[in-house]
Amino acid sequence: EAWLACPEPQSHAANLAELKNGDLACVWFAGSQEGKGDVCIYFSRLKKGEQHWQPPVRLTDDMARSEQNPFLFTAPDGRLWLVYTSQILGDQATALVKYRISDDNGETFGPVGVLFDEPGTFVRQPIIVNAAGDWLLPVFLCRAPAGKRWKGHRDTSAVCISSDEGKTWRRVAVPDSLGAVHMNIVPLDGDRMIAVYRSRFADHIFRSYSNDGGLSWSAPEPTDLPNNNSSIQMVRLQDGKLAVIYNHSSASEGSARRAGLYDEIEADGKDEDQPDPGQPGAVWGTPRAPLTIAISEDEGKSFPIRRDVEVGDGHCLTNNSADKQNREFSYPSITQTDDGVIHLAYYRQGIKHVRFGEDWVLAARPQA
Repeated sequence: EAWLACPEPQSHAANLAELKNGDLACVWFAGSQEGKGDVCIYFSRLKKGEQHWQPPVRLTDDMARSEQNPFLFTAPDGRLWLVYTSQILGDQATALVKYRISDDNGETFGPVGVLFDEPGTFVRQPIIVNAAGDWLLPVFLCRAPAGKRWKGHRDTSAVCISSDEGKTWRRVAVPDSLGAVHMNIVPLDGDRMIAVYRSRFADHIFRSYSNDGGLSWSAPEPTDLPNNNSSIQMVRLQDGKLAVIYNHSSASEGSARRAGLYDEIEADGKDEDQPDPGQPGAVWGTPRAPLTIAISEDEGKSFPIRRDVEVGDGHCLTNNSADKQNREFSYPSITQTDDGVIHLAYYRQGIKHVRFGEDWVLAARPQA
């Protein structure tokens, strides 16, 4: 176990990536409180063979926008991309997607550019390259009627596809994906891929499949794992199994709720969006704990092997991290490095890093 140092009261939404030289990198956002303008992107590195993370470096400095949900992507040409969102004061319907590129493995980054300028475009999970060389960037689209503030009721997923290494993009919608967000694409064999999703309605982790290299997708369907309207992440292990890290919790397990993700931030004169008649509404406040890893041996059809990484009450009815009132274990990231070790990073009143072998998880396999 290790902690990644950060000078800000709240750190959130870690994403891990093994760099081409074997270093392990982590990016996250931090500031006084999620959604506020002082929230910026931070980067830290665990050098290959070392035991201590380097001090974090701040990579963005736009104090008029809350910059969130970063990830790293090493392109086929070796350049390292940092991609992240940038929104105005707790309203995800205003978000743009920005990027910076490093030519020296993350030691320095070039200028900030705008990747997607359509307001309400959000990212969380990294780019995948298919066998044809197309880049697949999953996005979710945060929508609200004019004059209303985003609450998450209308979010859907899509895949942005580039055939020219990020110069231009086209977007393909995921059918029937209302409420299914944070799409996480994982290649299987050949042109087959699986994606898993967080649910705005705090019921289940959802999944869908592609048979054409991610150019089109089936409609999301529920898995046997719960979801609490918090982020998840999945990776294909070296032996072909799928491992997903998530909170084993759903809205059915508790009645405590909060009005919305940014209910502690002034709404700037906007009324909050409400779901359309007959439509479900986004659920906020379901406990974000325990933090659990689950393994599938049948390409995501079932996840019978489950082990808790950390347990607690997962209290998330407030974003007050300065006074330690927020006790969630959330927004986990998972990767397996070339040496076979599984690494996790997640929010726990800071960014925590843990690592273990696959055998530690497999020891929890149900007995026949």
